[in-house]
Amino acid sequence: MKFFRDYGKLIIFCSGILLGVQIPNFIDQYVKRISAHHIEAKTNFSGYQDTADKHFEGNVQMLITHYESSQDKVFQDDAKNIKRIYYRILDFEAELKALNASLLKKICHVVFHSNPDVLEETFSEYSSMVPLNQAAIICGLALALVASLAFELILFALAKIFSLIRIRFPIQRKNG
Repeated sequence: MKFFRDYGKLIIFCSGILLGVQIPNFIDQYVKRISAHHIEAKTNFSGYQDTADKHFEGNVQMLITHYESSQDKVFQDDAKNIKRIYYRILDFEAELKALNASLLKKICHVVFHSNPDVLEETFSEYSSMVPLNQAAIICGLALALVASLAFELILFALAKIFSLIRIRFPIQRKNG
């Protein structure tokens, strides 16, 4: 039994390292996708921004209000498109600002506050690699230690549960 436990610990630890070293690379790919989407949205919006600069002193909200208040149904529909692209730009700018932080803060942001569409895109298009930089090594060791500790705690809890079961319900053997 000790043999399997020891090898189990080694497998958990090594798996933790291999998964952990992927974290900085995944975060980097996520940030690059956010940046690319931001650039694309700004490019798509540039004509509307030029119009807002020319006629509304750069105020995009005034441009949107102008389109919404138009009697022309086409302009009213365009107001929705302008608003959608504009808010997308603002969302990506907020995301980039939040991701301009330490690795730990980036990890927390991606885990708890990421853009779900970009996160799914990053997962589906993720290309794994084993970088040997300081951030990857720290993440790998940290995840390996957490995974190993969790494994040990689970084994400890199971051993306690089984020992309590044996005390309450002793196995009775028949003497024959």
